Amino acid sequence: MTARPSHGVGRRRAVAALASLPLAAAAAPAAFGHARRPAPAAQRASTLYIAGDSTAAQKYTDVAPETGWGMALPFFLHDRRLRVANHAMNGRSSKSFADEGRLAVILEAIRPGDRLLVQFAHNDEKSADPARYTEPWSTYQEYLKQYVDGARSRGARPVLATAVERRKFAADGTALPTHGDYPAAMRALAKAEGVPLLDVQALSLALWQRLGVEETKAYFNWTATEQDNTHFNPPGAIAMARLVAAELLHHGVLAPRDVRRLDDAIPDSWISWPEGP
Repeated sequence: MTARPSHGVGRRRAVAALASLPLAAAAAPAAFGHARRPAPAAQRASTLYIAGDSTAAQKYTDVAPETGWGMALPFFLHDRRLRVANHAMNGRSSKSFADEGRLAVILEAIRPGDRLLVQFAHNDEKSADPARYTEPWSTYQEYLKQYVDGARSRGARPVLATAVERRKFAADGTALPTHGDYPAAMRALAKAEGVPLLDVQALSLALWQRLGVEETKAYFNWTATEQDNTHFNPPGAIAMARLVAAELLHHGVLAPRDVRRLDDAIPDSWISWPEGP
């Protein structure tokens, strides 16, 4: 379902299936041997950092057609104004991502005016793994607050996103939530801290419900040898990225001039998988 466009750009509550490197900001030409003066910060492309798990992460040729939604997000952003720095990593939780120093790497690079988009829960739920498990109403919120405080301490804007939903249906065709109390815990923290919340869990669940049991298979990494109800293929990643971009616009994290193509079909062929690192 799509809300009425704002300034020509539509917000999508549920969408059907259907990078970006910043250009250097222009500087004044050198005159009489003087060095070029840097362009004002307002003219430079800013960066949207993603901290998250495998549902958002960059994928490589060895796992194609599996696709993280972070790979498709640049299709919906104006690359002269924004670049995406996708630090999401397979298998990480809010705890393990921070404990491994991955948050520190982002905070070393992030600058005033940048955004830090944080999506975790899939691996925080793994109670048998102490390296990743967090409890929704205590350690999960405590770790998320590290991301919020870290971004703010560097003049960047934190944004929280509830985890995308898995593909799970009841016998009667009802799409089922799978993340327990984690979305509610994130919502509560976002409200307490005054942080924009992209409720991707609720929006993706509504999309799966609308599409139904069979049609949703076209969005997930179902292949001849695998039936993966967690990770996306290109259509699913594009749909989730479109949803994320529309929510960033709706919550004022991005301006209308920052986004593009929210109402356009994006060809699956735009997705590519580089060789592994």
